[in-house]
Amino acid sequence: MLLLNLQVKYFYMKKLLSTVTITVHEKLYVKDPTTSELGKKIIEHSILLIDDIGFDDFTFKKLGERIHSNESSIYRYFENKHKLLLYLSSWYWAWIEYRLVFETNNISDARKRLMKAITIVTEKITDDSNTVYINEAILNKIIISEFNKTWLTKEIDEENKIGFFLVYKRVIKRITDMILAVNPSYEYATSLASSIIEGALHQHYLVEHLSTITDCNEHQTPTAFYLNLIEKIV
Repeated sequence: MLLLNLQVKYFYMKKLLSTVTITVHEKLYVKDPTTSELGKKIIEHSILLIDDIGFDDFTFKKLGERIHSNESSIYRYFENKHKLLLYLSSWYWAWIEYRLVFETNNISDARKRLMKAITIVTEKITDDSNTVYINEAILNKIIISEFNKTWLTKEIDEENKIGFFLVYKRVIKRITDMILAVNPSYEYATSLASSIIEGALHQHYLVEHLSTITDCNEHQTPTAFYLNLIEKIV
């Protein structure tokens, strides 16, 4: 009976998520890519191409060749590839935020709710079939390897002021609030929340590329590490 209830809840959660529209800051694009088939193709194949060759070697010319469209057509949607990466990152964190809201909403126990949230922001992502033109599993790989390039720039302060990192900061705030719900006297809740989210990306990267300097692996996952850490700290 418990398994059946969980399956029913999961079904309705997936159905609800499929009706949600992910919104991204309007100044990140020239034209909203979700409003046309070409725009959706640009998003879909930019994710695949960045995963194939890396962000440094990614260009709109190469993307145009892949989707059989003029390079100039891509500039009608995005000013440059930095704005495109910011768009993809913002979309990813907005998707994570929706998952945090829906998957923890009915958990009344504060510690269990926190543990579920930590799992969501640290686990290996699988593709969500509700988003046809975005492969979240591949986008997660890009976030792991390229997300720091969105803010390690000279423009970080101005872009932060505009609001390009607002969704990412909201995710951290949600985790912070959950930490404080478990232990209101803990002084470093925000630092811990941001360290978990950033650290999980780093640990996943180490597992993939520099495995000798982490204890995490496919069996001892970054999620297991951070759940253990939370149990000891909070």
